Amino acid sequence: MPDIDLGSHTIQSHGFKVAKVHKHDWLILLLLVVIEAILLKIEPFHRFVGEDMMTDMKYPLKGNTVPVWAVPMIAILFPFVVFLVYYFTRKDIYDFHHAILGLLFAVLLTAVITDAIKNAVGRPRPDFFWRCFPDGKGDFDPLTKDVICHGDKAVIKEGYKSFPSGHTSWSFAGLSFLSWYLAGKIRAFDRRGHIAKLCIILFPLLLAALVAISRVDDYWHHWQDVFTGALIGSIIASFCYLQFFPYPNDTNGWAPHSFFQMMEERNRGHSSAQRVNSFHMQQPEVEASYMGRNNGMSSTESTSREHDTTPVLDAMEAGRKY
Repeated sequence: MPDIDLGSHTIQSHGFKVAKVHKHDWLILLLLVVIEAILLKIEPFHRFVGEDMMTDMKYPLKGNTVPVWAVPMIAILFPFVVFLVYYFTRKDIYDFHHAILGLLFAVLLTAVITDAIKNAVGRPRPDFFWRCFPDGKGDFDPLTKDVICHGDKAVIKEGYKSFPSGHTSWSFAGLSFLSWYLAGKIRAFDRRGHIAKLCIILFPLLLAALVAISRVDDYWHHWQDVFTGALIGSIIASFCYLQFFPYPNDTNGWAPHSFFQMMEERNRGHSSAQRVNSFHMQQPEVEASYMGRNNGMSSTESTSREHDTTPVLDAMEAGRKY
């Protein structure tokens, strides 16, 4: 990895400047937080569930192997720690700021998309029967044959949020972004054949896959739910990463776009300053040369005049004598 002027762009020296440039991005990020909070409060669509459809929804009601509070730890805090370690190693605020901003956008965009689809689809979970009828006694409308749930309202509400999996989409959003990030930093695709680097960039994806598998094992989701969640999270993470960083196989894949833009602008400024200084340094030489040429011309003209007028004066004097 090239050491190009690193260590001089810290949070103290350039942090405010970089954040100010992206102030609108941070405002939109706050807006996404508000939208996500609203989506969590909305009652999802209650899809029709007939008695004959309950066969595939009688799986036992279990707790979460991966608790809800652990998802932000896995998807956000873990990548954040990696970014922080890299920052203290390289002291590059451009990389640190864009990594954090890209990660948060990846996770929050994924969360908004996931919960919006959850509320619109309203697919029952595999354990929906026990959520709807905790006593095990089914109750259906005699006319429509739709379920008449008598369980806890909050539990029933969650029962209609199977598709897609939020645990999975969040995990793949944060950890896929981390995988992209690590691939760029360790130059995983530099064509030198160090296949061991793949183990590093695949580890976050394995962790996300284990979270997804736990959702099926806990009977909170169907396999289609986790597959779609993984797809949403991975795609959004890829878009967000490439918004700030080059492809990992690129020559400059180790740093964000803005770092090289800053270096280019600074180099242009230095080049302009050098041209101005060169111009000012050459001015005295030009003036000296110009003055030298003027002095030379004056001397020549004076000499020429003296040389040309002497024969005329001599002839005039000779005429007087003779």
